[in-house]
Amino acid sequence: MSKILVLSNGHGEDLSGSLIAKQFVKSGYTVNALPIVGKGNHYEKEKIKIIGKTKEFSTGGIGYNSFKGRLNEIFGGEIFYLLRKLYLTYKLRKNYDYFFVVGDIVPVFFAWFCKKEFFTYLVAYSSHYEGKLKLPWPSKFFLFSQKAKKIYARDSLTANDLTLQLKKKVSFLGNPFMDKFFSRYKELKNSEFSIGLFPGSRFPETLDNFVLFLEILEALSKFRYFQNIEFNFAIVNALSSEKIKEILQNRKWLFLEKIKEKYYMKFQYKDLKVNIYWNKFDKILLKSRFCISMAGTAAEQAIGLGKPVIQIEGKGPQFTKSFAEAQRRLLGKYVFCASNYKDKNDQINQTIKLIIKVIYLIKLNKKFLISCNQNAKKRLGESKACIKMVNDINIVMKDD
Repeated sequence: MSKILVLSNGHGEDLSGSLIAKQFVKSGYTVNALPIVGKGNHYEKEKIKIIGKTKEFSTGGIGYNSFKGRLNEIFGGEIFYLLRKLYLTYKLRKNYDYFFVVGDIVPVFFAWFCKKEFFTYLVAYSSHYEGKLKLPWPSKFFLFSQKAKKIYARDSLTANDLTLQLKKKVSFLGNPFMDKFFSRYKELKNSEFSIGLFPGSRFPETLDNFVLFLEILEALSKFRYFQNIEFNFAIVNALSSEKIKEILQNRKWLFLEKIKEKYYMKFQYKDLKVNIYWNKFDKILLKSRFCISMAGTAAEQAIGLGKPVIQIEGKGPQFTKSFAEAQRRLLGKYVFCASNYKDKNDQINQTIKLIIKVIYLIKLNKKFLISCNQNAKKRLGESKACIKMVNDINIVMKDD
């Protein structure tokens, strides 16, 4: 069987790359991974061997970052780091039969530069952003190449658009990062009305986002209704339990319990209670009726499951106003956001109104969730994306 190197560029891209890599392994291929930006934790979790040293950058790659974030990338050495990764990829290119690239122009360029035959999952681009996809120069040149054996898009609109632009077949077979949720969707019953809270994954940005979430929850505490709602925070390991406890107690939250389970704490502010979990993102998302988010992949997965999202614009460097606005275009009208506000207090008040509006729609409008599920299929696709993609690639490899 062929030997494949998976190249991915970012946290969400690593997730998709690791799931596809796992499916390749199940099909009998030898697979290694080279995460271009980030630690590659998802590959480690799936027991995929990582090539080279890895490093986490606060912005997670060049894109919808603030100007300060882009400066941090340059002065933090990200450009030189990428060049070293490119050199490493070129040096070991002959060890692999094919590259599978996930993300954007960066891994596509790596594959083209190495003159390897490659398959591409363009998860970073969508025609929903502008109506017609404007690939960054010179992406089209790389994708026109005969070395680009097969291209997969993240939605049907993009697949059709790129098929016309590139004059070669671009396929939409679903999104791999949704597969694990579809297989578990019936596990959890919605016994209580719970809301997932996702302040993002990159430190120190997630710390600022977490505090903004607390300000919103403190404002919600004046409504008696919310004492019956279950709020569940999904926190990354970079934000320690000691730091969380310090922040909450400084804000006059009452520490209730830390159960035997290692990564769980419970706090209360007036009559409003919150559960704080580490490494429980999937379970929190599955049981949530909707989520409040300052994250990229988390919001996509929520929308893909037919769950509405309330988005909060942040200061970045990643989850900026421009990133949030682009995400709304990508995911559609069931991402609700207070985007026209005078100051932070106004943003909080408008966000609270949206929370109440979404609860009203879920409980009293029967057509609302049906429409959310229709949007999910349109924007993210259906189940078994990994299997479909790898099976499709098998056919191409056999024809070579």
